[in-house]
Amino acid sequence: QVQFVESGGGLVQPGGSLRLSCAASGFRLDYYGLGWFRQAPGKEPEGVACISDTDSSTYYADSVRGRFTISEDNARNTVYLQMNSLKPEDTATYYCARKHIALTTVQGMCSLASPKEDKDLDAWGQGTLVTVSS
Repeated sequence: QVQFVESGGGLVQPGGSLRLSCAASGFRLDYYGLGWFRQAPGKEPEGVACISDTDSSTYYADSVRGRFTISEDNARNTVYLQMNSLKPEDTATYYCARKHIALTTVQGMCSLASPKEDKDLDAWGQGTLVTVSS
């Protein structure tokens, strides 16, 4: 089965940090754009951070730029999201997805208006919940 398995979420106080992990299952990360997306209750999913496996270029949503860092470890077949200076508005379920890099740019992948409706953006996992609250 081709999918990501997300982990690392939890409850954290405002200003705190978390590192999310996203392990690829059933495929290699090679030649894919890889992205972290999030969905808050009652809101549409949005792209947070994306990275290209081929040239390591990255793109971040304005709301997280400077606070979040996406990275990948090909040896572990895993994508990470380091989240610092967390805010209550970062509360959401965080998901990983992939799209073949020939079909997108990292900015295009992260800027999709309806990411879960894009037929080429796939391998969605079950998500990991991040709650930022005091």
